[in-house]
Amino acid sequence: MFTPDTFMRNFVFSAFLFSLPFFAAAQKNQAKEYNDGRGGKITLPMGDVSFADSVILYEPGNPAPMSDNAHPEDALGPPDWDGSHNVGFVSLGCGGTLILKFTKIALVNIDGPDLFIFEVGKYIEPTMLSVSKDGKKWIEVGKINGGTAQVDIGDSVKSGEKFNYIKLTDLKSECSGQWPGADIDAVAAIGAGLQINLNSAVLFDEGQSTLKPMAKAELNKVVSQVQEFKGVKIVIEGHGDNIGTEAINLALSKKRAESVRHFFEASLKGKKLEIRTFGYGAQFPIAPNDTKEGREKNRRVEVVVLPIK
Repeated sequence: MFTPDTFMRNFVFSAFLFSLPFFAAAQKNQAKEYNDGRGGKITLPMGDVSFADSVILYEPGNPAPMSDNAHPEDALGPPDWDGSHNVGFVSLGCGGTLILKFTKIALVNIDGPDLFIFEVGKYIEPTMLSVSKDGKKWIEVGKINGGTAQVDIGDSVKSGEKFNYIKLTDLKSECSGQWPGADIDAVAAIGAGLQINLNSAVLFDEGQSTLKPMAKAELNKVVSQVQEFKGVKIVIEGHGDNIGTEAINLALSKKRAESVRHFFEASLKGKKLEIRTFGYGAQFPIAPNDTKEGREKNRRVEVVVLPIK
């Protein structure tokens, strides 16, 4: 089993440490074409940043794969299987599971295909696909029939919802030979958006949903970068801690997301703009709620920006 601690790998912007250089560099990425491993091509709007880049869990099935194909990191980044060597991909084994994370971007449910699975090798084995916001609560998307596959997650989640985790589980259709289970070379988000996490302490006074003056200065840093795009889709999520009732936390997180939405709408007039807002209250903490510091981290607004071509 491969279970690295990925908490410190999270790619997070905060209102205190606002790392714009990556944002600026990523927005200049041009759409890039990739070999799909089966003689075709796939174009990704965000280029290399679109790929899952962290392994959360790898549980090989039984029978297990050969040792050369039991390295889950081979499923990270752009596809690199050259078709002539039996390395460069990870085999799940019969009934095995692989959980990957997008740390630099978020997978967003857009119109049309959202995800591209690069499955390679001699056989084409189906898998079960699930997505998650936090790696704990999973939404089952359904069966992926095998081979390189464009997947629309829209039947299972709301329009504009964003996720950072995907889980692939082999469905035991082919459990013989040297490479039992599905063989995964890469996983890419077609609906890929740059993710920005903003600490609510900078944006709002305690228990309030009106933006503070200093918040506007921080949000203007986002606006200045977004101006470089001809058009953008923006997903805004409000999150809170577990102090108070669930209903109050949920309502406050929704109001805070709406406040950020109104700011962007006023600041980006004349630009092609689509904005979706969600409020989740305390459902998806990123730190323990039993300390003051942890609760402050959980009170946040997450913004995801997707270029509109």
